Amino acid sequence: MSQLTKKAIIESFIKLLNERTLDKIKVKDIVEDCGINRNTFYYHFEDIHALMEEILRLETERVLLRDVDEGSWEEAFIQAAEFALQNKRAVYHIYNSAGRDIVKRYLNAIAEDVMAHFVERMARGIAADEEDKRLVVRLYRATLVGMIEDWLEDGMRYDVEGMIRRVGLLFEGNISRSLERSAKEAGRLR
Repeated sequence: MSQLTKKAIIESFIKLLNERTLDKIKVKDIVEDCGINRNTFYYHFEDIHALMEEILRLETERVLLRDVDEGSWEEAFIQAAEFALQNKRAVYHIYNSAGRDIVKRYLNAIAEDVMAHFVERMARGIAADEEDKRLVVRLYRATLVGMIEDWLEDGMRYDVEGMIRRVGLLFEGNISRSLERSAKEAGRLR
């Protein structure tokens, strides 16, 4: 019963976030929407900020449990960003409030994980330097997160999924070439 109540609170909060900005949502609104009392809310969450952190933590956990060994990094990132794409207004409302840092941590964690898995998969059979692999992951993470932040700053007015696919097309093969260059350079240094 406790998990069902927690899930109902989370779903109510997301629903409300899709309707209005974070500063316009009070605990009272959430408990009325899901038919519980305030004490029940506070049994599960310290405050709205803690609720928001929990939602993004759960979403990050969901993404990290996914198997990203198939397909491209673009597909993996789009799948990882599924919550943000399905709840654009909610994410926009969080981002344009005191929750901006939470959204940034969420995006960084997801992009880091997706790219680390993808780079490791691409590096199979290539003796690339570990530091170079981490550098490639950081470069793509920073690029992806920066692009998503630009999209959020711009009011989410353009097709971010199309943009990610386009970047993938323009940069196709760069990761494997970078890893091969790293291996070649490492071979010279030995």
